[in-house]
This record gives sequence, C-alpha cells and structure tokens, in this order.
Amino acid sequence: MLQLLVVAVVLGAVAAISIHQSTTEFRDIAGGRMLSVAESLASTPIVREQLAAPLVEQVLAPDVDRAVALSGATVAEIVSPNGRVMVSTDPTRVRGDADLGDSDVLGGRGWSGDVDIDGRRSIAGHVPILDTDGRVLAVVTVSENYPSTWMLLSDAGARLLIYLGIGAGVGAVGSWLLSRRIRRHTLGMETAEIAGLADHREALLHSIAEGVIAVGNDGRITMINDSARALLDLEPDVVGTPVAESGMDAGVREILLSPGDVEDVIVTTSTRVLALNRRSATSRRAESRGQHIGSVTTMRDSTELASMQSQLTSHKSVTDTLRAQTHEFANQLHTISGLAQLGAYDDVTTFVGTLTRRRAEISESITAHIGDPAVAALLIAKTSLAAETGVRLTLDPSSRLRTLDPALSTDVITVVGNLVDNALDVSRDHGSRSITVLVRDDSTSDVPDLCIEVVDSGPGVPPEKRELIFSRGVTSKADTPGGRGIGLALVRLVSAQHGGTAVIDDAESGGARFRVRIPLG
Repeated sequence: MLQLLVVAVVLGAVAAISIHQSTTEFRDIAGGRMLSVAESLASTPIVREQLAAPLVEQVLAPDVDRAVALSGATVAEIVSPNGRVMVSTDPTRVRGDADLGDSDVLGGRGWSGDVDIDGRRSIAGHVPILDTDGRVLAVVTVSENYPSTWMLLSDAGARLLIYLGIGAGVGAVGSWLLSRRIRRHTLGMETAEIAGLADHREALLHSIAEGVIAVGNDGRITMINDSARALLDLEPDVVGTPVAESGMDAGVREILLSPGDVEDVIVTTSTRVLALNRRSATSRRAESRGQHIGSVTTMRDSTELASMQSQLTSHKSVTDTLRAQTHEFANQLHTISGLAQLGAYDDVTTFVGTLTRRRAEISESITAHIGDPAVAALLIAKTSLAAETGVRLTLDPSSRLRTLDPALSTDVITVVGNLVDNALDVSRDHGSRSITVLVRDDSTSDVPDLCIEVVDSGPGVPPEKRELIFSRGVTSKADTPGGRGIGLALVRLVSAQHGGTAVIDDAESGGARFRVRIPLG
C-alpha cells in the first residue's frame, strides 16, 4: 500500500506539472497569436471605413470570419467603446455585452490575457481602432478557448509517459529499499510483532523489583524502569539525558560510565545503600553482531541489609568483648585461686582491689564525659576490645555528650561503632597502635551540632580514595560472609540522612582522622 501510494503521488505530481506547463505554453503562444490577428484585423482599411455603416454586422462579417479561419481562433468580434458587440463570428452575440476582463484597451493600448466568454475561459487579444485624434472608435477582440485537461494531457504525449514511467520506477525502487532497510533494522519482524515485543518489554521492565538502567555509548540514558527512577530519585523524563547531567549521585554516575563489568559494588546515596551490577551490552543483529552498544546496570536497595549487617557486626564486637573479658576474668580467677592456695590472703586483697580500681577508672573516664548510657556502654566495650588486641583506645578529655533521643542515640552508636572498628583494623599493626575518640555535643552554640571524631595511628587514606571509601564497599578484608566495606558507607548514609557530613583528613600523628557532623534540632 505504501508503494502504491508513493507511485500515485509521484504520478499525480508529474501530471499536475505537465498540465501547468502546457497551460503556460498555450497562454504564451496563443496570446501572442490572438494579439497579432487582432492587430491585423484592426488595420484593415475596410474595417475603419465601414464602422459607421447601417448594417455593419453584415458588411464586416466576412472580414471577421476570415480572421478566425486563418488564425484558428474561436471568436473574433468588433466591440464599441461602450462594450456592445457590433460584429461577431457568433451571430447570437451581436448587440450583446462583451466581457473585456482586465483589459486596458480603452486606454488606446493593445492587450492580451484571460477573459470569460459564455462561461468558458479563453485567451484573448484586444486592439483599439483609433481615429486621427487618437480617440478609440472600436475594439477588435480575437479569442481562443483554453483546451480541456484531457487535451493538455494528450498533447503532452510521449514526454508525459516518460515522466510517469520514471516516477513509477523511482517509487517502486524507493519502496523496496525502504522495506529492506526496515526489515534489516527490525530483524525481519512485522509491525504487530514489534508492537507486541515493545509491550512485553515495558511490562517486564516495570514489573522488576530491581532497578534497571541502560546507558548508550554516548553516555546517555536509553532506558530506565520505575524501580531505578525511585532508587535514584530521578525525573520521569530522564531517558535521553546524559548521565553526567541527570542529577544522580556521583558514585552511581562513576559506575554507569566506567569501562568493563562491575559486580556487587556498594554505593551510597543521600538516602540509600545500593548494590550495583554492570554488564556491557552487545548488538545481536546479523550485520553488527558483537558490536558494543552500551551497558546495562541493575541495582537493588541494600539499606536494610546494610543496617542489619552493621547490627550483626556490633553484636559480634560485643561478643568478642565478652569473650575477651571472660578470658581475662578466667586468668584473674586462676591467679586469685593460686594465691588463696598459697595462703597469701593479703596479696589476694591487694590484687582484687587493683582490678576493681582499674575497671572503675575505665568506666568513670567515659561516663564522666558521656551522658548517654548506650554510647557510654559502647565505648567501654570498645575500650576492652581494643586492649585485648593490643591497641590503646582513649576518649578525648574535651568530649561531652548529653542523653540523646533513642533514635539519634542508635544512629550515633552506628557511626561510633563503625569508625572505631575501622580504626582498630588499621591501627593494630601500625604506628603507636592507638585510637582517640572525640564525641562533643555543641547544643548551646548558634548552630547546634554533634561532632564525632576518631583518630587512628594507621597508614592514613590517600586523598584520591577519601571519597571512594565512603561511597563504595571498598575493603581488603573478607573475614565475614559477603565481605566487608559497608561500615563507612553506613557512616556517610547516617550523616547524610540527618543533613550532616562525613569527611576524612590527615591526623597530626600520621594516621587518618574521620570527622562526622550531625546537625541537632
């Protein structure tokens, strides 16, 4: 149907052009001829002499008829200045009104153009008959009817047939090429199959719980489902937008634009912890099979999983602390038992007193500055755990913290616990093997906030990796199921959810200083 339509349009256009050209050619040739015949008739002496004769229509009829016979015109007439037909090759028009159209012949000049004679369009030539004073005595009009459309087409003859043949050939070849190109790009599928495939694709993509986003070779988003838009907080019309201008988190942008494949990379945004998998996409069409056409990235929300992992890590830390204390208490009980068996009761008293004072000093050094029971308990447990591993954990003397809201206290525990665990991992084999913790509540200042700082004696963090370790699950440890590296991501997530910040810089001792600020109020 498309082929027939193209051919019909082309043929119709060629026919219209041919008719227009023939009409223009007829107007130019016939108009000049009619004007020449009218001039010849107007210059005939008998015409001038007999204009005032009583039976002028009979006297001049032979001359008018002769002009028509010699020129092939349709009608030749002599018209008075007031528009009455005096002589005509058509006797029924004598004494009738003549249509001079747009002619300016009454001004004494010859004219040729279109007129309407008895309802038919004609080309006419008008020439005035002037007296010696230049006054118009009469007007000679010679006209010929325009040929019909069929006659114009017939006159075009072979030329028109050639044009129509060329048009039909071009239409057929163009339609064939178009059909071939469409089939090549649609893998031979018909329109109904393509529509069904598109419907199934949309239904499948938007029903997947995981986020799916495709990026082309030019870095533009080519497809995204509803889950991905919700996880990344993107607008509905983001398809076609460059990834760099989409407004998504920098860590996600880096993954989407990175070369190669990526598997189970953890990225934190301002509200979520996401697990991303990226795969390169290749063309499956025959003519471009194997060609790289972009990438497809899937993502799932791991925020709850990360929180659970953090809680499990905290429980493990508490378990390790209890195990260390149990081991230490067992040794101390063995010592007390041995002293008792030796009868050194004074030494038993001294030994127990020393243990009691040491435990009291640790608790008092923390509770004197930390008023929140949960945070204080965490720091006491971490101090014992650090001592078990040979690391000295010290609370900065300028620390002060009031009792917090339970929800905020839980978030502070998450931040402090993950930062201290991270510091323990890097400090046990480096430097002075020490950690300093600062927790300060500046609720009385103009801009109240909660500041948490953890300084370690580890090797530090290179500047180019300081943002990376917050946004991804980067770690060299694999001692827990699924690996680690989620702790610092949770620290950044918690601070961002409160509108705060989490940064890293160099400590004076040579290690790293992690600083978290959480606005209050």
